[in-house]
Amino acid sequence: MYPQTRMRRLRRSEGLRRLAQETGVRPESLILPAFVLSGKGRAEPVRSMPGVVRLSVDLLAERAERSQASALLLFGVPGSGEKDATGSAALRDDGIIPSAVRALKSVRPDLTLITDVCLCAYTEHGHCGLLTKSGEVDNDATLSVLGRVAAGHAAAGADMVAPSAMMDGQVGALRASLDNSGKSETPIMAYAAKFASSFYGPFRDAAQSAPGFGDRRAYQLPPGNRREAIRDALLDEAEGADWLMVKPAMAYLDVLAELRGATRLPLAAYQVSGEYAMLKHAAAAGAFSERDVVLEAILCIRRAGADAVVTYYAEEVCKWLAE
Repeated sequence: MYPQTRMRRLRRSEGLRRLAQETGVRPESLILPAFVLSGKGRAEPVRSMPGVVRLSVDLLAERAERSQASALLLFGVPGSGEKDATGSAALRDDGIIPSAVRALKSVRPDLTLITDVCLCAYTEHGHCGLLTKSGEVDNDATLSVLGRVAAGHAAAGADMVAPSAMMDGQVGALRASLDNSGKSETPIMAYAAKFASSFYGPFRDAAQSAPGFGDRRAYQLPPGNRREAIRDALLDEAEGADWLMVKPAMAYLDVLAELRGATRLPLAAYQVSGEYAMLKHAAAAGAFSERDVVLEAILCIRRAGADAVVTYYAEEVCKWLAE
C-alpha cells in the first residue's frame, strides 16, 4: 500500500513506460480495406470517406507496389451493368476479385490478400444472398454460391477468404467447398459478430452495395445482443473458422473483449467506415490531433483483444509508426 507502493514509479520516463507496455500497435497487425473496380485507369474518390479511393485493378496494383501495408481486404465494386438477381459476376474466374488477386500477387507476392465473400455488391437488389419469390433472403440456397465464390478466390491465389454475408452455416459451406476444390490450406476469417450497424453508411457508398429495399437486420446481429454475438461467433469456430471478426470495432469493444476470453482463435476487429469518417471529420474540424487519436483508438482495439485491426487508416498508421 501507499507510500511503499507507488504506481507512478513505472511511469516516470518514456523508457520505463515502454518497458512495461502491455499492448502495442504494429504494422503487421493492420489490414487495409481496398475497393476494386472493373476496367482500367479508373480512380473514384469516395465522397463520404475522405482519403479513400476506389481503384481499378491496374491502379491498385501500382499503389500496392508503393504501399507499406502488409495485408489487404479486397471488396469488388462492379458497375450497375454487371449486376443481376443472383450476383453471377461474383463467380467469374475473370471477375474483379480474382483478377485483382492475380495482379497484386504478380507485383507484391509478399502481400497477404484477404477477400470478402458476399453477394451484396453483385446483386441488383443489394442483399447479401439469393432471394426467394417472396423477396426473403434464401439462406440455404445462398450457401453453395458463397462456397463457389470462395473457391474461385482461393484458386486465383487469395491467402484467406472472409465471408461477410452472415448466412447461417456459411463457414461450414466455405470450408467444404475449399476442401473439395483442393484448397484445404486456405484459411477462413469469419465475420463472426457482425452487427446491423448504422456505422456502415459510408461503406455502402464506397461499395455501392446498399440494399434496394428493406434492410439487413434479418441476418446481421442486433446491436443490443452481446450474448447472441458470442454464441454466433462460437458456432463459426465450430464450423471451421480459422479467424473470428467483430464488426464494428470501437462501439463494440465489450463484445470483442468477451469473445477474447471465450476463444483461442485469433481475432480481428473492423474499424468500419463510419468510425473512420467520424475521426477524419473531427480531425479536420480541429477537434484533436488526428495522429494521436487514431493511434490511441487502434491501441484500444488491440487492448480489448484484437490480434489484427481492419482499418482505412492502415497506410497512414504505418507511416506514423515509421517516423
